[in-house]
Formats: sequence, structure tokens, C-alpha cells
Amino acid sequence: MGSCRTWAPPELLVLSVWLWVSSAGPTHPPGPALRVRLAGYPRKHNEGRVELFYNDEWGTICDDDFTLANAHVLCRHLGFVAATGWAHSAKYGKGVGRIWLDNVNCAGGEKSIGDCKHRGWGNSDCSHEEDAGVICKDERIPGFKDSNVIETEQSHVEEVRLRAVVVGARQQLPVTEGIVEVRYKDGWAQICDEGWSSHNSRVVCGMLGFPAEKKVNRNFYKLFAERQQLSYRLHSVSCAGTEGHLSMCAFEFYRGNASAACGAGSPAVVSCVPGPQFAAGSSHKKKQRQQQQQQGQPRIRLKGGAKVGEGRVEVLKGSEWGTICDDRWNLLSASVVCRELGFGSAKEALTGARMGQGTGPIHMNEVQCLGTEKSLWSCPFKNITQEDCKHTEDVAVRCNVPYMGYETLIRLSGGRSRFEGRVEVAVGAGAGEQPRWGLVCSEGWGTLEAMVACRQLGLGFANHGLQIRLSGGRTPFEGRVEVKRGSKWGMVCSEGWTTKEAMVACRQLGLGYSLHAVTETWYWDASNVTEMVLSGVKCAGHEMSLSHCQHHGSSINCRNTGTRFAAGVICSETASDLLLHAPLVQETAYIEDRPLHMLYCAAEESCLSSSARLANWPYGHRRLLRFSSQIHNNGRADFRPKAGRHSWVWHECHRHYHSMDIFTHYDILTPNGTKVAEGHKASFCLEDTECEEDVAKRYECANFGEQGITVGCWDLYRHDIDCQWIDITDVKPGNYILQVVINPNFEVAESDFTNNAMKCNCKYDGHRIWVHSCHIGDALSEEANKRFEQYPGQLNNQIS
Repeated sequence: MGSCRTWAPPELLVLSVWLWVSSAGPTHPPGPALRVRLAGYPRKHNEGRVELFYNDEWGTICDDDFTLANAHVLCRHLGFVAATGWAHSAKYGKGVGRIWLDNVNCAGGEKSIGDCKHRGWGNSDCSHEEDAGVICKDERIPGFKDSNVIETEQSHVEEVRLRAVVVGARQQLPVTEGIVEVRYKDGWAQICDEGWSSHNSRVVCGMLGFPAEKKVNRNFYKLFAERQQLSYRLHSVSCAGTEGHLSMCAFEFYRGNASAACGAGSPAVVSCVPGPQFAAGSSHKKKQRQQQQQQGQPRIRLKGGAKVGEGRVEVLKGSEWGTICDDRWNLLSASVVCRELGFGSAKEALTGARMGQGTGPIHMNEVQCLGTEKSLWSCPFKNITQEDCKHTEDVAVRCNVPYMGYETLIRLSGGRSRFEGRVEVAVGAGAGEQPRWGLVCSEGWGTLEAMVACRQLGLGFANHGLQIRLSGGRTPFEGRVEVKRGSKWGMVCSEGWTTKEAMVACRQLGLGYSLHAVTETWYWDASNVTEMVLSGVKCAGHEMSLSHCQHHGSSINCRNTGTRFAAGVICSETASDLLLHAPLVQETAYIEDRPLHMLYCAAEESCLSSSARLANWPYGHRRLLRFSSQIHNNGRADFRPKAGRHSWVWHECHRHYHSMDIFTHYDILTPNGTKVAEGHKASFCLEDTECEEDVAKRYECANFGEQGITVGCWDLYRHDIDCQWIDITDVKPGNYILQVVINPNFEVAESDFTNNAMKCNCKYDGHRIWVHSCHIGDALSEEANKRFEQYPGQLNNQIS
């Protein structure tokens, strides 16, 4: 079944906030006085998200392998007689900071959760979307006395929002200005502004995804407050401005009659400055673009993240991008990164290459920011050598981003899980209007469009972009089921095909229920056609919403209207990330004049230039630029060919299967980008040639084995195998660019496509070739790339 998403009015901005914690790693086992508390909202006094106080910091427990026995130990620690259940997937809201325990395995009789088996304190591969909770039996252990007794009344801030009161501001997102309110019981309460400072505003704006605060006209809000019945919850708030969350600031709660509180003051009001990606007005965007042009290329970026505002941190030093080592990495430094990039404060400071490994140099280590710096480069840090750190220690961040409501405008239906199904979008949702849901035309729908859809849904990366249709039927409601992956349509095997599978297909097609599931002819009848509301979708892959991609607007232009053609996706929380080892190409490049009689198989697989067809076979030769390719998977999921073994193509001449028709493109370009020679290589065999230490090989082509590249492994195509070349027989002497692109048609989803291309400078004199300055496409600064494309000292493309 698809996940059902509700329509929420845009004028209220809500964000869960939690206690701030550092990310410094633990160095000693916990003592017997381990403190436990329940947090989150909504909840009763005997349930909630589990938080542990360890090493002077509060953190959470991951729900991996969590059991009722674990919940029993925790509930008894808290003074309850037993547990009645437990909750997964952050049912009580997501925590922040460290995830202290993972893969906890209690027998049930332990006195403390720390006595149970687990991966080690601070050793986790989870996110806070997997925070565990418990439900305890509402019966106390007789005579139990402990500081962990749960108060019925909440003693810390759980949720904060900005309530917009200006008429125009209610209709647009993000909400950047309004009255600050905190969740209290089943409603919302205000904060008294006595002593309120810009530091307080900075903390609130950071939590809500904004990099900075600005002054606000408090007189307007004071007049508004005089006509309202307000209920104050907090007062005397005092922040330093570097806190990750309001709950880390000093403040006091009102007790008793809160409506009569804050006599001389008004509700706290905050106005925030949105980052460039979230600026609403065109004038605001223009001003920020001008500032960016004056400042030049940013010196920091995020790579490999599934969602906006998260990723591996990379910094620009000199003309080369590099990563940061995770020694002493914490939320203060991470928040500086987030604000510098136009987001709010950091909600997680990640270590251990949690967003995949980078490449190239490691520029910084032991970064120690105070939290007030404008740039990460202003923070103290150490320069390191390659021996100090490895890319397995690359840092990453998850930043607070403004609530934009994009996820309320898209949903999936008809899938087997919430991560897959037919894409449905909401259109025509004006002021006070309910949205109209409909389908997306699948013409041109591919991996890049699916990536945007999955991002908008908050479901990570796209595993596949699917198109589904019926063909061969007598009516639009019957036919053979066909699914499109990449550029090819294929049929569904009928083995095991039953009414249940047919029901899923009908729901995905939007054709109602299945009346028959026929394995012989594959026909059935159904009803209830759903409208096509979006067509011509073409995305670059980085957009936050399908509405940001090119499309036909309200004028639907789809050759196959209705539901016979519908776009679908399969999303995944992780993805692979392929990149070429550039130095090896430079070291192994050479020219070979290969006799035509040795190239019949290569010609069959179109590995020679078109002029080879006119050659006097088998006499003569072709001039080939040969080199080795070593392709690494630095992502967080194995790279698997889009097609299963049943659809691999056998090539008799070379005696191997192709799992991907085109795995790489090889091109020789002039410095202005004109292509003068090209080659391509099918995936002769995707396998783990070698792996990093402690990584086991999974894929081997022998005996029709599974193909793929494991995370931490690489596939080596040696220079001396067929088609590992570019046919340069027709290329004149000159200066050129050698370009290699992996996965050029985006047939398989990756976390980052910008590093799939590699470029080298080439100098060819008609007899020999010099290949140098090889680098991954996004490894250099913009200025360095311009210098690379303008070949030094070159006036024309000929060797003098």
C-alpha cells in the first residue's frame, strides 16, 4: 500500500527540537549510575523515546534488533514493573546528537541497559529516524526511589514553531517571521520576551533552518498580542547564540496561571533570513545572487546526501576540493558549516564517512569552532598528512532546513512498501483550496526525475524510475503488464502471478481492482481511471520538488493519456557512488596499431569508429588509444546493473554477458568541446577485482555469477582487453581532452553523478600521445577547470 499524506495549512511552521549533545566519542564504559529518561511528543508519562545520559551527554538508542526484553530492562530502570511494548522508527520524534547504542541484545534480567550486549558506546550506523521508544506498564515498583522518576508535566522543550500573524505571510512558505511558540500538553504556548536578545533569535532561526536573524517590528506584534488570549510557558530565556537548540539555553517555566504571566512584556517574536535556496521573493533572490557573485565560488560544499542540507563536507583549498577528518568533529563546527551554506544550525555531526568516502586530499583535521564563525576556514584546525587520516574518517553533517511543505504535494500508491509505487502529485492547491491529485506522464521519465521524486518524498535516493503500462488489450483496462526501466520496456514473468500481484498492478496503474489474474493471456477488467495532471517532466537531478523541474504546466501533452502510461519510482535510503581512479588512466595510456583481422569481435560490438566499416577487411589496422580503467564504489550501497540475469545479453564472439549495454563512454574532445573520436564499453563483467582491507568480495562473473561492485571495492578493466580503447585512426595531430564518463545514461541511480566524469589533457603528434593532468570532473575549482579547458599556450588545435 502507498503511504497516505495529509494536506496541512502552510501558515504554521513546526519543528521538533531536542536537547543538544556533543559528538565527541566515548572513551570509557558507563558506571553503574547510568541515567535514563523518556522524551518525545505526544506521549504519556509511562512512554516515550529512550534517552541515555552517558559521558556527560544525552543520546538515543537505535531500534535495530530492538526487542521487548530490552524494553523490560529500560522500564525497570525507570521504576516501572515491566514493559508492555516498544516503538521503532522515531515514533516519539527524532532525537539529536549521538546515538549511544545500537544492536542492543538483552536477556531481560539485566539491571541496566549498559549491561546488555551491544556494538559499543557511540558505535552506530543509524540515523535519528530509527530512535527507539518504550511503553512501560503504568505500575510502579514498590518502594522505588530514583532521580529518573518521570514527571507528568514536561520539564524541557520538545517542539518549537513560528506562528505567522501577518496576512500575506500565512499563505507562503517558508515562514520566516512570527510569534515563537512551544508545544505544551495538547496545545501551544508563548514565550515572554522580557530580556529577549538577538542571540535567542539566532538559536530559534537556526533550529528552523535559517542561517541568520534580523530585526523585527515588535510594535505591530504588541498590538496584536493585546487583542489575543495568550498562554505563556517560558520566560527569562538567555542564549549565547551558539546553542544548537533552544532547550540548551537558560530559561524558566511558568507555574500556575500562565495566562496572567509576562505582565510587562509581550510574546517573543523572531524574524529570520532564509538561505539562497529558500528565498521567496525575486528581489531577495537577486540580492543574494549578487552577493554570491561578489564573493566568488563557495569554498565549502556537501556531497553524497539524500536530502537537502545533508552530506559529506568538502572544502576548497588552493584549486582542489578535499575532505575533513573526523577527529574532534562536533555540532559547533557542523553548525558553522550549515549556516555558511545557507541552512540553519546542525542537528547531527556525523563521523566515519557516514555519507560515503570522498577522494583526493584531506585538507583539515581537529576542527574546533566556537560556533560564532562566519566560515569554517575561520575556525582553528590542523593540517594533516595522509598518514594521519583516511577517507574512512570523512565528516558529514545533517542541517536543519526550513519547512517547505513539498512532501505534502506528492505521494506513492500501489507499491509493496512505502518506498515504491506510482507517483501521484497534487496540483491546483491555491489559498484555502484542497489539492487535486493526479498522475505523472511517464514519457521521458528516468532516473534523474525519480531522484527528485524520492527526495521530495523524503525517502532518500531513487533505486529505479519506473514506467508501467498495459499493451495488447481490447480496452484500456486490460492487457499485458509491461514495466519500463531506463530506456527499455519489459514484461513481467508469469511464474507465481496471482490475483494478489494483479491487484498491485491495477492499483499502480490507477485502474481500480483486479477481476482476474491470468498467467496465459494476462488480461483482466477494471475501472476508475485517474487523471493525468503533469507531463513533460525533465529534471537536472538536484531540484527539491518535481514542480521545480521543467514540465508542460497546465497544458498536458502526453501521447498516451490516462493511466496506461504512469510514472513510478522505487526509492532507497542508500545509493552507490562510482568514480574512476584518474592517475591509473594517466599512467597506462598508450597507442597501439592493431591489425583489422584481430578486431572482428570489437567491430561486432561497435567498439570502432564508423570509418572502420569502409576499411579493407582483414587488411590494414586501426590506431587505438588504450588505457586501464579502475572504477571504485565509494557510496553506501552496492552498484548493481539495472537488469537482472534473465535479461543479460550473451555475446558469442567475446563469450560473455552484457548486464549493461553502455557502462562507460570514452571521448576525445577539442578544447572547445567538439567530439572528434568516441568509444563506448558495455559492462563485459561487473565484479569485485579488489577490495579495501576488511571488505569481502561479493560479485564474480565466473559461472554466470551475480554482477556488481561492492561498497569499498573496485572493478578493473585492463588496457589489454577488447574495447578498452578509443579508435583515433581519423584524429589529426593536436591538443585534446580525453574524457571518460561512467554510467553515462544514468541507468543506475547513484548518490552523486557529478563525479562520474574524468578528464585528461592530451597532446598527440601523429605518432605518440602524452596524457596528463587527469582528474575527476568535480575535483577542481571553477577557475582551475577554466585553465584546464584552455590548453596552455594553445592558439589552435594543430601541432606546429
